[in-house]
Amino acid sequence: MILLKRIYEKAEKNDGYRILVDRLWPRGVSRENAKIDLWLKEVAPSDSLRKWFNHDVDKWSEFKKKYREELKKNNSFFEELQAYQKKHKVITLLYGAKDTSHNQAIILQELLEKES
Repeated sequence: MILLKRIYEKAEKNDGYRILVDRLWPRGVSRENAKIDLWLKEVAPSDSLRKWFNHDVDKWSEFKKKYREELKKNNSFFEELQAYQKKHKVITLLYGAKDTSHNQAIILQELLEKES
């Protein structure tokens, strides 16, 4: 099972293995309070793609396309994420974005579910 959660939400037992999928550490969150098991920043969108998107909903479909292309080019980090998914019954992909409907964790979840 793959769950999604903002890093700012309280960690819970049913989160399973918690993986932060942001390239930058979230503002205002201490590493101690984050309660993450893994920070897989390399699977996050590149800085240039992240800055281009800038959480502009109008760019969402193009962002999804470009991000998937990045993941294909740098497949080893996505494969690492798949390995954690297979190893743990439940994983929670953590992200910092305020927009819970338009962020890279959603795309990763879709790809992981499609591949499993």
